[in-house]
Amino acid sequence: MQRTSTKVAVLFGALLLIVLGAALLSRRSDLAGEGSSDSTASAEGSTGKARGTTGSSNAAGSAQPEEATPKEDVLPMPGCWEGIAAFDKDTSLDKFRQALSAAVGAGDRELAQYLQERLTELVGGDASRALQVLEWAEKSGQPELGVYMEALKDAAAVHDPKVVERLLKMGEDKGAQIVNRAAAFDTLESQKRLSAANMQRLKAVAMDLSSDSAGWVATRTLGRVMKEDYERTGNFAPYWKELMDIGEKSEDMAVRLLALEMPSYSNPIIGEDSIERLSAIMRNDKERDVREMAAFRLAVTETPEKALEAYRTAFPAEQDECVRWAIFRFAVRAGGAQALPLLAQMAAQDPRFLQDYQDFQKLYAEGTVDFARIWLGKEERHQCLVEEGAPH
Repeated sequence: MQRTSTKVAVLFGALLLIVLGAALLSRRSDLAGEGSSDSTASAEGSTGKARGTTGSSNAAGSAQPEEATPKEDVLPMPGCWEGIAAFDKDTSLDKFRQALSAAVGAGDRELAQYLQERLTELVGGDASRALQVLEWAEKSGQPELGVYMEALKDAAAVHDPKVVERLLKMGEDKGAQIVNRAAAFDTLESQKRLSAANMQRLKAVAMDLSSDSAGWVATRTLGRVMKEDYERTGNFAPYWKELMDIGEKSEDMAVRLLALEMPSYSNPIIGEDSIERLSAIMRNDKERDVREMAAFRLAVTETPEKALEAYRTAFPAEQDECVRWAIFRFAVRAGGAQALPLLAQMAAQDPRFLQDYQDFQKLYAEGTVDFARIWLGKEERHQCLVEEGAPH
């Protein structure tokens, strides 16, 4: 009897869903009589009732092995916009621009998102169309600017040399709005690689204090393309060279910090030639956050013994507790158990780190090796913000 009642309940639920589906189709065909938001609310409420029926049938049959119940398919309900079918059938860039203007004027975010996806399809690999969209973008503000640039970012034409050149010029234009310049560099993040000349152009904007947020985005673009190129080919050195220069020399603290942070997202192994430069930043930068980030960057290196020596030199001269804590814990990341003698030395110089030394000593004595597991087992004893990208 339990099985029979279960099957009846499931069948009833399935029939109810079919009836509701027919009702939904009928409601959608009569948009003049009812608003689309009311239809959506009705669909959500009815689906909830159908799920409740199925749930009660499972509960009733709990004493017997449960029948396999088909997983309910929730079909997405596409938006319904007047004239969209005609637009899709016979669209063009000019018609697209008119449609986007209407969507923005109506405050319809869903339609704007749909149009963005359609624009990516319209542009495709056609560089001339991409250049036309960039011409519009140069004269636009938000939200149209965002739609144009995000659509181009996903289009194949963004990799065309003519489009790359136009994006660089748009980002370099000191007479343009900062938001437009930043949007151009953001769009360039989709590149698979950057030539040496184009890296230099991005670096120049990053180093220009008057570039404001556009310089910050140019720095991020260097780092994100580095990640893409490194993950595909193992190549990161040319990008890291420029990022290191920015991290050393930029007058903008946020830009320096970001330049040193960007390798965190792909974790390339830093070569010996970077040790001294990072050490100098760790000892001398006037901002605590940048010194902490340099300590973090030193920890992933092919020459951990040199990193440990850099930490040994920097610790006594550092006055900030949080930077000392960064030096202390990243020495562990760089050297593992081999860093314990250095930790003992640091703890002798600053008793605030004695308990930390004992914590790490105990964890390694228990046989833990991997730094991620070491860090999970370590109690936090210092009131310091952990920099983005660092283990915590």
